[in-house]
Amino acid sequence: MNFELSDEGRMLQDGLRRFLANAYDATGRTEAADAPGGFAPRIWSGLAEMGVIGALFREEVGGFGGTGFDIALVFEEMGRAGAVDPLLDTGILGGGLLAACGAEIDGVIDGTVQIAVAMGEPGGRYDPMRVATKATPDGDGWRLDGRKAVVVNAPAADRVLVTARDGDRIGLYEVAPSTLDLRAYPLVGGGMAAEVTLDGAPATRLSDDASDLLRAAIARATLAQCAEALGLMEAIRALTTDYLRTRKQFGRPIGTFQVLQHRMADLLIEIEQARSAVINLAGHVDGPDRDRHVAATKNLVSEVARLVVEEAIQMHGGIGMTQEYDLGQLAKRLSMVEHRFGDAMHHMQRFIALTAA
Repeated sequence: MNFELSDEGRMLQDGLRRFLANAYDATGRTEAADAPGGFAPRIWSGLAEMGVIGALFREEVGGFGGTGFDIALVFEEMGRAGAVDPLLDTGILGGGLLAACGAEIDGVIDGTVQIAVAMGEPGGRYDPMRVATKATPDGDGWRLDGRKAVVVNAPAADRVLVTARDGDRIGLYEVAPSTLDLRAYPLVGGGMAAEVTLDGAPATRLSDDASDLLRAAIARATLAQCAEALGLMEAIRALTTDYLRTRKQFGRPIGTFQVLQHRMADLLIEIEQARSAVINLAGHVDGPDRDRHVAATKNLVSEVARLVVEEAIQMHGGIGMTQEYDLGQLAKRLSMVEHRFGDAMHHMQRFIALTAA
């Protein structure tokens, strides 16, 4: 099987890597951290102008990609730069769900519209099908009552999609952000989220039974999250390698000590295993055995992410924990990978259940 990128893929990868390297310098990171929405609008506009958002959608809805390998390519580069832009929430989750419902996605691909998807609930753990929010018919529309937790990108969203239960079915609804009670807060790894309260919020129903659409969108979002983690691992590995070459102790670089060489070798092997898992998931994310591949990949990537953070900080010593050094920011974002779309234990149990079925 040929894993080499096409000419178009190499062009996108090279262009995106150069753009992000320039955008996420010290000034860009500060700009993103200080922005009310948790990301820099200037950088987001640049991504849209490059066609990065369009690479996440198929041609029939106005994009030029949309395959698993397109998603993996884009998000690995986003992770390598430690980018905090809401590409996953607006593009993969929000835009993907709208396209699957046949709804308008005007403004998504050109970057003028931000989307948040409210599906997690307090006490729901990692199961998007545990939905207590209720949808009630109201004339020609609907009203929603309930609470949603950790709604990423909600403070900046122009469109909010909400899952709610109508009897035994879980539907997908669109709610105007102005009708929601939002309690916004910053995320540890960058970006913003909010706790959302719906108290009779007027809504438009996009799908009366969205369970399969949600599972498909979450599978693609999990691929994006794992690819971003892979990029973060590569960035952390490069920082650690450079540090071991330059930091001296007893008159020579600490990277010449055998025990650290062995630890770095083990780390490289683990990162390559994670890369193989991401490539495998990219090839199966739209296939019939999708869920089992999602569970296996997220479990492995979560375990490797934790190991990479621990080893890199230990080999750096105290400097690895400082806010001014890139490792500290990259490590915080990589640490949060495990806590979205299911942690390692959740996906281990899920994999066992799916394999035994």
